[in-house]
Amino acid sequence: MGWAFVAPAVALFLLMGAYTIAGGFLLSFARWNGFTPEWRWVGLGNYADLLYADPSLAADLRRAAANTAWVMVVTPLLTVAVALPLAVMLNSVTRLRGVLRSVYFLPYVTTGIAVYYAWRYVLAPDGAINLLLGSLGLGSLRQPQGFLGDPGTALPTLIVILVWSSVPVATLLYLSGLQAIDRSLVEAARIDGAGSRQVLSRVIWPLLRPITVAIVLLGVRDALHGFQLFLIATNGGPGGHTDVLGLMAYRLAFMKGLAPSLGHASALGWLLFAGAVLLTLANARLLRRVR
Repeated sequence: MGWAFVAPAVALFLLMGAYTIAGGFLLSFARWNGFTPEWRWVGLGNYADLLYADPSLAADLRRAAANTAWVMVVTPLLTVAVALPLAVMLNSVTRLRGVLRSVYFLPYVTTGIAVYYAWRYVLAPDGAINLLLGSLGLGSLRQPQGFLGDPGTALPTLIVILVWSSVPVATLLYLSGLQAIDRSLVEAARIDGAGSRQVLSRVIWPLLRPITVAIVLLGVRDALHGFQLFLIATNGGPGGHTDVLGLMAYRLAFMKGLAPSLGHASALGWLLFAGAVLLTLANARLLRRVR
C-alpha cells in the first residue's frame, strides 16, 4: 500500500529528475539541434570548444564569466552593506514595526517578470529616471540611450536591481539573528562605555557572521545560475556587456535555430553545476570556520 501511494511521486522524479539529468549529461558529449533523429558524439569536444577550441565560443564564455564574476562579488557585498543597517534600524523601531517590515519585504514578494519589465520602462531613454534627473536640474547625469542601453551603466544598473530584490530576504535573516542575540551582551557592552558603532562592530557583527556567510553564498549561487533579469532587461546587450553564464547557456539551447548547439548548452550547464558544487563545499567549510 505504501508503494502504491509513493509510486506517482517516484515516477515523476524518475521522468523529470533522473532521466533528464542523465540525458543532459550525455548530451554534453554530443552535437544535436533538437530535431535530427540521432546525436553526433564528439566526446569532450563541446567542453573544449567552450574553453579554448572555438575562438568565438571561448571569447563569449570569457566575457560572460567576467560579467558573472562582477555580479557574484558586488551583489552580495552591497546586499550585506544595505541589509545589516536596515535590519538594525527595524529591530530598534517600536512603533509600526510590522508595517515597516512588510514595506521593506515587498520587493521580494513582487520580484518577477512583471517587475523586471517595470524596471526596463523606468530606465528607458524616456523613462522616469531620466525625467526625474532633468526636472531636478541634473541633466548631465541623464543617459540618452537609457541606463540599460549604455555599455558603461548597463551592468551596474542590473546589479542595483539585483541588490534591490535580494535585500528583503537578507534583512529578514538579519532580523531573526538580531532577535536571537542575548540582550544582556549588548547591555554589558553599553555599561562598559561602548557606543552604538562599537556595539555593532564588536558585539553584534561577530555574532551575525554565520548569517552573513549564508547571505553572501546565497547571493553568489543566485548570480551563478540566475539570468532572468538579464534576459528581459538587456538580453546580454549592449554589445555583450551584460552577458552572463546562465544567459549564455539559455541562448545556446533555445536561440540558435537549427544549429547543433544543445550539446554546448548542456556542457556549459554542467560547468555551472561544477561551480555550484565548489560553492557548496566552500559554504560548508566557511560555516564550520565561523562557528
